[in-house]
Amino acid sequence: MEKINAAITGVGGYVPEYIMDNEELSKLSDTNDEWITTRIGVKTRHVLKGEEQGTSVMAIKAVEELLFKTNTRPEEVDLLICATVTPDMIFPATANIVSHATGLVNAFSFDLMGACSGFLFALQTGATYIETGKCKKVIIVGADKMTSLLDYDDRTTSPIFGDGAGAVMLEPCSKEYGVQDSILRTSGAGEQYLNIKSSGSRCPVTKETIDKKWNRIYQDGQVVYKAAVSNMTSTTREIMERNNIEVGDLKYLIPHQANKRIIDAVASRLNIPEVKCMVNVTKYGNTTAGTLPLCLWDYEQKLRAGDKVIFTTFGGGFTWGSLYLIWAYNGREMKKRD
Repeated sequence: MEKINAAITGVGGYVPEYIMDNEELSKLSDTNDEWITTRIGVKTRHVLKGEEQGTSVMAIKAVEELLFKTNTRPEEVDLLICATVTPDMIFPATANIVSHATGLVNAFSFDLMGACSGFLFALQTGATYIETGKCKKVIIVGADKMTSLLDYDDRTTSPIFGDGAGAVMLEPCSKEYGVQDSILRTSGAGEQYLNIKSSGSRCPVTKETIDKKWNRIYQDGQVVYKAAVSNMTSTTREIMERNNIEVGDLKYLIPHQANKRIIDAVASRLNIPEVKCMVNVTKYGNTTAGTLPLCLWDYEQKLRAGDKVIFTTFGGGFTWGSLYLIWAYNGREMKKRD
């Protein structure tokens, strides 16, 4: 029996219209453009504004564009997985809200929380449903409204993050395209270094926890930086070695857009030149589960069938990993929706 692969057959994306540059951010936080640019590499980030505007708003837009670009009827979709750490609410799942709004009447859906690695974990999960024959069309969404979690008094985290969403379609492919291999890892030992302390059943949100800002992002930047560079490098190197991929064979490394210094350090350790790295952190910031699909959204027209790409990521928890995929179509054949 011929092996079934899960191929990406389309990409959709959305970022909010409101753009906050470093000058505006400097009015909210004790920082400046030079500090942000040299240490993080972010110049602008998109911010979702308005009352009752949650992550689902952006995810719906991304999925609508994806359906349009792939000429897919909503009722054809079997499964939607939404990777997010900023769900609209604890339940129902943001994936359910997105499915209802986009007319996916025959799909089951669920949220997956893997921090900044969420999209990659969801991509491999969705690919497995395709590879086993359980599903024919699977949508993977990565979406986060990270600005809802920021403490603008904390100059170490407030410049990093932005809001955005990206989505991909997975479909069966018998050719040598699609997901080829992945290495996914977690370690709860990283809990204390990157977290939102008051966010669940262990420490529910109260007036006291809000006063202590425990409902905002906390990060030990030096520890996270070292762990991210080390683990993203090691899993990418391992996946290249076991699939006999040389740097010259690789079209793109698609790294999580945590910050420019991490991206540069990983690429340097792997001897991958800058032209082979997808980078958009400068204009979007770190959109957590949204970074990898938004990279695809920006670079889609440069991709060709047969291109070899490797995703690599790192997130709170800690979570990390790499995934090797062979691109399945010529990007220029698909245009973004007006």
